[in-house]
Amino acid sequence: MNYRHSFHAGNFADLVKHALVLWLLKARQSMGPVTVLDTHAGAGRYDLTGDAARSGEAEAGVARLMSAVDRPPLIEALAKQVAALNPDGGVHVYPGSPILIARALRAEDRYAGFELREEVAGLLKESLSAFPNAVGTPGDGYDLAVAAARRERGLLVLIDPPFERPDDYLRAADTAAALVTADPGAMVAIWTPLKDLETFDGFLRRLATGTGAPTLVAEARLRPLSNPMKMNGCAMVVVNPPEDADAAAGEICGWVARTLGEARARAEVWRA
Repeated sequence: MNYRHSFHAGNFADLVKHALVLWLLKARQSMGPVTVLDTHAGAGRYDLTGDAARSGEAEAGVARLMSAVDRPPLIEALAKQVAALNPDGGVHVYPGSPILIARALRAEDRYAGFELREEVAGLLKESLSAFPNAVGTPGDGYDLAVAAARRERGLLVLIDPPFERPDDYLRAADTAAALVTADPGAMVAIWTPLKDLETFDGFLRRLATGTGAPTLVAEARLRPLSNPMKMNGCAMVVVNPPEDADAAAGEICGWVARTLGEARARAEVWRA
């Protein structure tokens, strides 16, 4: 597997994912203590002068976010978190989901991030060292999240694989089903790329069959889905979403599509 999140850090898909995760965490916190499980946590924070500078994806994503005016509230919430990690101005560091979530935890909340690659898991532990109720653990996040779900309640689970392994779509859907079986009230957010509709529709069918739970689908398409070799957009699929998640997802995906997309970009939010 040749995926390196550092290469893609701060791109448009990160903006969709992280803005919605921040909102979902706040919504989940309104219900009581929260345990956040993150199946593919990554390093926690990313130096945008490294791999991301070579890819140019951060320049087309978070750099444009930070220079934008009239940002809607949920986009502004992410921008404030990015600014806090760049006190000297500019955008040199981008926070991954572990840091964004850890910074928002209350005393009664906890975060557990899992990372398959041991060298990246070491970076994750280092990133979280300042947060007493957040931990990083090496291992297979699919399996570790399901095992943790059998012990915890108040769950918000982020499933964010690279989708470079041939079974990532299957394992993401089946892990969500296992999580909801362990805790029927678990809120599960799954990020996926949008390359072609056939793959995405198959994933949604398997997810619906496995969970049988209410599901929100939020898409940000930056271009038509005409080239399955490109990431034409991304989606956040939320199992057991809060009632007002539709408006939140629409605000986030709509802004990303309008601001960062091509001429035929669009956002769609619907219940599966």
